[in-house]
Amino acid sequence: MNTYAKKALRTLITGLALSTALLTTNSAMAREYQFDIKGAHAFIQFQIKHLGFSWLSGRFNKFDGTFNWDAANPNASSVNVEIDVASLDSMHAERDKHLRGEDYLNVDKYPQATFTSTSYTDQGDGKGLLKGNLNLRGVTKEIAIDVEFIGAGKSPWGAGLHAGFRGTVALKLEDFGMRSMGPGAEHVYMTLDVEGISK
Repeated sequence: MNTYAKKALRTLITGLALSTALLTTNSAMAREYQFDIKGAHAFIQFQIKHLGFSWLSGRFNKFDGTFNWDAANPNASSVNVEIDVASLDSMHAERDKHLRGEDYLNVDKYPQATFTSTSYTDQGDGKGLLKGNLNLRGVTKEIAIDVEFIGAGKSPWGAGLHAGFRGTVALKLEDFGMRSMGPGAEHVYMTLDVEGISK
């Protein structure tokens, strides 16, 4: 290989190394992400036992939120969520009317639920514990959400970095002024699948 070719190769390698370093640095920076509501890549779903016989499933159709995440410092992560509780949907109109009523969500008096994180603890292997305050039905309680990091990177269809997580938590109904739905139905199990786009 002649001198010119060797110099060109060194320049190319240096450039690739620099580009990789910059990409890694930029990807690891702390960023704020907006829930991808428009792209329908965020879901809040629930399950609760019905009289101990079966599972009742549903979701909330209207919500929004943001999260801050830094791959290099996950313990600095934070999340804020707002849910329109009247958007509850269990695919049964009469049941939804009951669940929106005074016995349960009482949406006329408390139309919105909010969650504001207070800490995140990285547990390794993409797992973590997110603590924060949930305000639901006029009651504020600290809850702990088990979090799983799904993945992150650039989308081939648009600008901005994407990052996705799954969160799971069991909420005790009586903690928020709601009665049990029968034997074994003292808790509602929430699953939050969220993909965010960096701002």
